Amino acid sequence: MSVHGLDGQTVVVIGGSSGIGLETARRARAEGAGVVITGRTPEHLERAAAELGTSRTATFDATDPAALERFFGDLPDPVDHVMITAGGQYYAPLAEMDFTQAGRALDEHLLGALRVARYATGKVRPGGSLLFITGTGARRPGIGNIIAGIEAAALPAITANLALELAPVRVNLLAAGFVDTPLSARLLGDDLDARRAQLRARLPIGRVVGPADVAALAVHIMTNTALTGATYDVDGGEQVVP
Repeated sequence: MSVHGLDGQTVVVIGGSSGIGLETARRARAEGAGVVITGRTPEHLERAAAELGTSRTATFDATDPAALERFFGDLPDPVDHVMITAGGQYYAPLAEMDFTQAGRALDEHLLGALRVARYATGKVRPGGSLLFITGTGARRPGIGNIIAGIEAAALPAITANLALELAPVRVNLLAAGFVDTPLSARLLGDDLDARRAQLRARLPIGRVVGPADVAALAVHIMTNTALTGATYDVDGGEQVVP
């Protein structure tokens, strides 16, 4: 029996050129998988591919429905697992909300998940999996958190329903709290160090969650064939902090 849970399998990571996506692709490679990574920026994608030792890449904007459909149409089948990390969050209080941007964010996260599910049909082998990622914004209401909260509340329902409709392909969802990624650094800017210190002081694990923590759980979900239709938290225990 192979010592690698993903030995000989193919893992597709949409948004795999940096952060959680890249770390998951790296972990999958270490587990024996072949990986296909996608991204919007050719330079970032080339750098990630060189690091991973793979030539299987595709440059496109995953929030573009036509480009996403073309990617899956051209993808050799079967593949074993598809993970999507693409799509940014939108935060704004109601009084300042740009409804065009808010609608775009909801489309990217909610309808985007449905598009991936539709286009992946017939490409993912039975027993393989789709894995989506959301945040934890539905847990604690806050000013500016409306759209992120809607996304985090809706994606578990989408996941559960797709797990029934797409069976025997498995469908699961990761709900991540704050993760120390380049995207987090860009969003927080000069406030990043203060946020890290705050989390170290209040999280039960006593440290900040990193991309490797999320990647480890992602690969476990891919390899554990008993898991489908569920949402898995990776937030350092933030949900239990008063």
